[in-house]
Amino acid sequence: MNRLLTLCAGLTLAATGSTAGADTLLRLDARAPAAAPTTGHVQLGTARSPQGHTLAINSQYLLKDGQPWLPVMGEYHFSRAPAAQWAHQLRLMKASGVDVVASYVFWNHHQPHAGAFDWRGNRDLRRFVQLAQAAGLHVVVRLGPWAHGEARYGGIPDWVVDAMPTRSNDAEYLGHVERLYAEIGAQLKGLLWKQGGPVIGVQLENEYNLRGPGRGEAHISTLKALALKAGLDVPLYTVTGWDGTVYPSGAVTPVFGGYPDEPWATSTQELPPKETHAFRFDTRVSGDLGAQTQAHAPGTAETDKDHVPFLGAEYGPGLPAMYRRRTLVSPDDIAAMLPVQLGSGVNLFGYYMFHGGRNPVTAAGTGLEESTLSGGYNDTPRISYDFQAPLGPDGQQRPVLTKLRPFHYFLQTHGAQLATMTVRAPERTPANPADLHTPRWAVRSQGDRGFLFFNNHVRQYPMPTHPAVRFEVQLPGGTVTLPSQPVDLPNGAYFIWPLNLDLDGVPLHYATAQPVTRVDAGDQGIVHVFASTPGVPTEFSVPDGLRHLPPEGGLVGLGSAHGRKVRVLVLPPEQLAQLQVLDLAGKRRLVFSEQQAWVANGQLQLRGPATQPLRASVFPALPHPKAAGLQVRQDMLMQHLELPATRTADPVLQVQATRAAGTAPPVLKGGLAGAAVQPVPEAFATAATWALRLPRTAPARTEDVLLELDFVGDIGRLFAGTRLLDDWYYNGQTWQIGLKQFALKPGATLSLSVLPLRADAPIYIDAAHRPAFAAGQTQVADLRSARLRAVRQGAITP
Repeated sequence: MNRLLTLCAGLTLAATGSTAGADTLLRLDARAPAAAPTTGHVQLGTARSPQGHTLAINSQYLLKDGQPWLPVMGEYHFSRAPAAQWAHQLRLMKASGVDVVASYVFWNHHQPHAGAFDWRGNRDLRRFVQLAQAAGLHVVVRLGPWAHGEARYGGIPDWVVDAMPTRSNDAEYLGHVERLYAEIGAQLKGLLWKQGGPVIGVQLENEYNLRGPGRGEAHISTLKALALKAGLDVPLYTVTGWDGTVYPSGAVTPVFGGYPDEPWATSTQELPPKETHAFRFDTRVSGDLGAQTQAHAPGTAETDKDHVPFLGAEYGPGLPAMYRRRTLVSPDDIAAMLPVQLGSGVNLFGYYMFHGGRNPVTAAGTGLEESTLSGGYNDTPRISYDFQAPLGPDGQQRPVLTKLRPFHYFLQTHGAQLATMTVRAPERTPANPADLHTPRWAVRSQGDRGFLFFNNHVRQYPMPTHPAVRFEVQLPGGTVTLPSQPVDLPNGAYFIWPLNLDLDGVPLHYATAQPVTRVDAGDQGIVHVFASTPGVPTEFSVPDGLRHLPPEGGLVGLGSAHGRKVRVLVLPPEQLAQLQVLDLAGKRRLVFSEQQAWVANGQLQLRGPATQPLRASVFPALPHPKAAGLQVRQDMLMQHLELPATRTADPVLQVQATRAAGTAPPVLKGGLAGAAVQPVPEAFATAATWALRLPRTAPARTEDVLLELDFVGDIGRLFAGTRLLDDWYYNGQTWQIGLKQFALKPGATLSLSVLPLRADAPIYIDAAHRPAFAAGQTQVADLRSARLRAVRQGAITP
């Protein structure tokens, strides 16, 4: 950060105005008046809390305490995670810019047999919601009874599926659903919004497009009535809005989603460009999102568009690995969706999944995963529900999270303005998602203020560089043309630029950098943080001229307003990736760290490798930071904190091959999809195996130990004796398992088995990770590396 903050001397000042040249001028007319939001169509539950806080909805956006609200929502399944992790993982989500945590209640996790419900331990919904509230998160509970979620029978217990019709107004089925909802209502008593709690909404069913007697609108109406009978009186009642969904208009609000690939597809090749990377101007409904029932007519969401806001619940920050299709997405595949979806009008950005997990198993050892053996459309791992999520099953920070956080902080700071803005389409738009040559951009504006959204990234498809580009946006008060000089927009570029943004009294005509957040630095003034756009010169247009910054970013003053200085701090990508915005010691602060950072018990918490120092740079500085061994250093702007490493080396894992692979049987096709199906259990007799012996002494001063496995094959399974701890479909992603949750004895020996991957397997694996089979080689099962990584946590009192 030192180099970044000494670049102010390199700033230049130039007159505003455009320069003639051979521009590629991209035009958009945003002068037409926008329709005013309407109210009264959507039926809310009790929307006022005992403290006087309100939650409302109109036809365009959510309102919190009367102000527009554009939150970020992230899915985290409590019953797929150890209860001991919930508290700090929820705080990590909060620190990442998430405002709402959503979770399914999988019915078969709580009532495996007709009889008593189990809400203990990892199934303790009430405690999970209480911890979410303590972390400062709102909660949406996805009630089911059918959830999907890659769960066995969509989460409906076997004993229900075996005995009666489901997903309809069958009297016997509804009797059991009524009891389920009553149990959930009891768990959430006192925790609803109207009671001062965090639960602001519930979702009914999922991906529901079934029509006919006792189905369709009538079934969703019945489920809502049962939820109300169970005491689940909340402001928001939602249903998923894709794949021809059917619901009673006005009784519930649809939520939408999209993924950058389709792991549920049957193709073993790369798919055509997905619409999640193309702006949408006419519909909110994405294509196939993997619903397991087939729609036969357009759904209610299509006809409801002018009555309800564009809310999201399932935009994929990762993807699951299905047996037949094992897509591995890049951080840019995910992050490029955000300017596209926000620029298309999304006013709640909901992720599925934000935090990975693991499936529980029944007492008899039966898996609760979706599989073709139990009539599912997909085969998924028995245990693993990693989902390539930004936070892994054991809280690992994935690289994609560093790409997403700046967008979340942008919404925290500017979401209230953005929520009220109307989507505007440019003069030329791509003919379809496969049109890779027409520039992809949009504007959302209200009056003369707005944001410009641009995307030139499409998964697995190189995009052309758009040369010598300038944008011309016509607003009611005049035309904004930017940048001052034409710029080349390369393959992979995506960004949000502001138009006529008020920076605490300083008018910003435009910037070629993305707004991120704002901090009040006391006598140092107000600092607005922006992210530079790679490959594009950074300039800020203010009334007295242009401010230019070098590619490395820097700090520059824009002026003063109301007696206070207003400055901008521009971060290049490497610094932006380390930025976390935390409320600490009574102030919003910028915390730059390669490690995970969050706030608990009023302290700055850091988590990272035990063999490395825990480091953070803070602005504004903490008043009196204290911790054992803490080193503190102050430079021109930043306060640098460092806690020394607690280990010189990671624990040593002893690895020994114990069984060579046999010849794996051919991969069969079948199931509802008519595609590759997971091998039968007997096939694992051909797996190669290794013994993994843990150290005889438990590593001291560690928060967890991650077992990291890099193998190539078909399916990996990790056992302690005969107990299956975790499993993994090979897709090129490194497999990590946190060992603390299993309470293993020091010196314990684990067993790893790897089923060989056949060269002729009709399975999709990204080309970059599909094994290159040598001539005559028919299969592969290899453990390339296995190691332990110690993780520790440190706390700094401010």
